[in-house]
Amino acid sequence: MRAKPQYPINYKIILVCFFFLFLLFLILRSSFSSPQHSPSPISSIHLENSPNSHDSKDCSSLSLTPTCTKISPSLAHALVHYATLNITPQQTFKEISVSLRVLEKKSPCNFLVFGLGHDSLMWTALNHGGRTVFLEEDKSWIEQIKKQLPTLESYHVTYDTKVTQADELMEIGMREECKVVEDPRFSKCKLALKGLPSEIYDIEWDLIMVDAPTGYFDGAPGRMSAIYTAGLMARNKEMGETDVFVHDVDRVVEDKFSKSFLCEGYLQEQEGRIRHFTIPNHRTRLGRPFCP
Repeated sequence: MRAKPQYPINYKIILVCFFFLFLLFLILRSSFSSPQHSPSPISSIHLENSPNSHDSKDCSSLSLTPTCTKISPSLAHALVHYATLNITPQQTFKEISVSLRVLEKKSPCNFLVFGLGHDSLMWTALNHGGRTVFLEEDKSWIEQIKKQLPTLESYHVTYDTKVTQADELMEIGMREECKVVEDPRFSKCKLALKGLPSEIYDIEWDLIMVDAPTGYFDGAPGRMSAIYTAGLMARNKEMGETDVFVHDVDRVVEDKFSKSFLCEGYLQEQEGRIRHFTIPNHRTRLGRPFCP
């Protein structure tokens, strides 16, 4: 047999050398193309939560944080606002807690508030993801609040009643035309508010709070029409029930009108000066009495 030719360098050695050269090339290229200092864990967290991040929910991939949740903008603004505010909201902690318990179950939802005040940002934050709308009688106050809190959705409302008319309006409210459940725009009852923005009537409200208009002196508009209209909206809802809250029930008008038109049979709770009513819709059950 013919012997194999003898080469001065073995092929196996050449392959091994080539492999190491290729590996060295990869290492050198990586060192030149990557930054000299890798970002710290804090920098990584900052980038994940920055506005430029494409997916803020990707925080779970960080080694130092197994889970990561980002505070909602509305809650963040509310925290800063109330931490720097020297004015105490009109409702007490216990009174606010009554509405909070309902919001915890129903939010995000449609929340209508009669009145625009220092607690408005709080209601918007507690209903994060829902729609919170405020109806205010004072146009200059709306402009003042909007300068501080431009994200709040508010509308100007004109009332043509006075607190001194409360007894007369109570008598009117007892008439048959005021017991008819329908859209307030088409109601024949003098108590129904007909001049609200059209979308206020079109939206199905889950919560309604009556904390306005002004009602602590005789010449003020009073809350007679606001309370009646809130109850009419709740009854006229297509499906489900509506939670209605009335503040300042220590006053005569708020006390009598809430009991008469939101009904004591629908009363769920009273805490301090606030009452909570749960009113079922009347459209799906024909013949349901105005009050149980």
